Amino acid sequence: MRKRVASVWFPRLPSDRVLRARTLEAANSDRPFALVQHAKNTDRIYCLNPAAEAQGLHRGMGLSDARAYCPELYSAAANPQEDARFLQSLARWSKRYCPWVGVDGRDGLVLNITGSAHLFGGEAEMLDDMRHRLARAGLTGRIAAADTRGAAWARTHYARKPDADITALPVAALRLDEKTDTALQRLGLRKISDLLALPRMTIARRFGPHVMLRLDQAMGTQDETITPIGEAPHYAVRMTLPEPIGLSADVMAGTKRLLDQLCDKLKRQAMGARRLQLTMRRVDQGAQQIELRLAAPMRDAMRILPLFDRGIRTADAGFGIDELRLEATQVENLADAQITAATAARPDGLEDLITRLGNRIGLENIQRFLPADSHIPERSFQIVPAAYSTATGSWSTLRPRPLCLFPPEPIAASGARPPAQFRWRRMSLTTGRATGPERIAPEWWLPDDNWRSGVRDYWKVDTTQGRRLWLFYTPQNPNWFVQGEFP
Repeated sequence: MRKRVASVWFPRLPSDRVLRARTLEAANSDRPFALVQHAKNTDRIYCLNPAAEAQGLHRGMGLSDARAYCPELYSAAANPQEDARFLQSLARWSKRYCPWVGVDGRDGLVLNITGSAHLFGGEAEMLDDMRHRLARAGLTGRIAAADTRGAAWARTHYARKPDADITALPVAALRLDEKTDTALQRLGLRKISDLLALPRMTIARRFGPHVMLRLDQAMGTQDETITPIGEAPHYAVRMTLPEPIGLSADVMAGTKRLLDQLCDKLKRQAMGARRLQLTMRRVDQGAQQIELRLAAPMRDAMRILPLFDRGIRTADAGFGIDELRLEATQVENLADAQITAATAARPDGLEDLITRLGNRIGLENIQRFLPADSHIPERSFQIVPAAYSTATGSWSTLRPRPLCLFPPEPIAASGARPPAQFRWRRMSLTTGRATGPERIAPEWWLPDDNWRSGVRDYWKVDTTQGRRLWLFYTPQNPNWFVQGEFP
C-alpha cells in the first residue's frame, strides 16, 4: 500500500478564530479586520482577513500606517496561546478522517491518510469533504495530498493546484529558512528542479546538509515521521449500581470508592483537582449534580470526601440513584513534595474551611491580605482571593501600622503638632500622648489624586478616651486628617 500524506494549511487561522467567535457590525468577509501584536516597540499586524489584504495591508505592517491606508480597519489583540489551543482542537477534529494526525507549525496539520481514503469514497472525496466542512465552519484552509510530507506541505503553501508538480515550485517550498532561500535565489536556483540538476556534493558543500535533507524528504528518498498529538488525560470515573440507592450513607460510600480511583489517577499524573463534579443519575432519567470547588489543588480522598457531605444530604434521590459519576473538571499541577517536620506539622484545616465556606458564598469572596512593595500606607498591601494565593509572613515595616485603615477623614486643627483637643466622627477627643512625626513622601512616578497635597507627617495619637488613632499633617497644604486606628 502506497503511503499518502495530507497537509492542511490555515493561512489566516488567528483571524478566522476570532471572527468565528465575534459578531461584527458588517459581515466578516466585507469589513477589514486585523489582529495586532506589539513587536519592535510598536503595534503591528499579526494576521488579517481578505478584506484587509484587498486594502493593501500586510502582516508586519505598523497599525498606525494600516489605519492611514484603511481608516475603517477593525482590530483586536492577538492571542497566540488561544490560537495554539484552537489548532489542537482542529487536530482532534481531523481524527475523524484518520487516527494519525499531527500539528505542523503554528498554522497547519499533517495527516497520514494511508488506508483511510476508501472509507470516504476515495482520496479526492475525502479532501473535498474536509474543504467543505472547514468552509462551513468559517475557516480558510488549503489542503493537498502527496506521497511525502514535504511534497504535501509544498503543494498547500506554494502550488495553485493540489496535484501540481513540486519540481516546478520555488525552492522555499522545501521548508527552508529565509536566509538559505535568499542565498539560493541569488545564485539563480529558483525552482526545485534547478536544485535537482546540480551535483549533490556541490549543494551540500555550499549550503550544508540541511538543504539536501529537505530535498530528499520532499522527493521521498528520506523518510519523515509524523508525530501524532497525544490524548489529553480525562479525569473521570463512573460506577453503575445493580440496585438503586437513596440513602446519603450509601451515596457517600459510592463517592468514596470513586474518589479513591480518581485520586490514584491524579497522583499518577502529578495533578491535583481544583473543581470536582459529582453526577447522580436517577432511575427516572433525571440527574442531580454537586459541584465542589477546592481552595487548593488536592488529591487526598480522605480530605475531599467530607466536603461532599452537605451536598449529598440535600440532594433529591427521587426513586433511587443507579449511577454515580465523578469528574475533575479543573486540575492543576501538584508535584509530590518531600515530607519534613515543617510540612508534617502544617495543618490543612484552613484550606478545608475555605473550601466549605467558598462553596456557600463563593471562593472569590474569601480574601486575604498580602504585602505589596510600596511605602504608601494604602498601597502597602493587596487583597486577593485566599483560594488562589499563598500566605506570606514577610510583612516588613520600620514603623507600626494600624490594623484598621480607611480613607483620610479631615478634622479641624491648626499647627504642625497634633491638636490637644479635636472632634472626629461626632466624638470629642483629647490627646494624651503623641508619637511622631513620620514623614512619607508621595510616589512621584505614579499619579494619585489623593497625594496631590504633597508630603505627609504621620503621628500616632493616644487619646484619653481610649482611642488610638493615626493622624497625618500636610505641611505643603496645611490640614489634619485621620486615616487609621490602632487596636
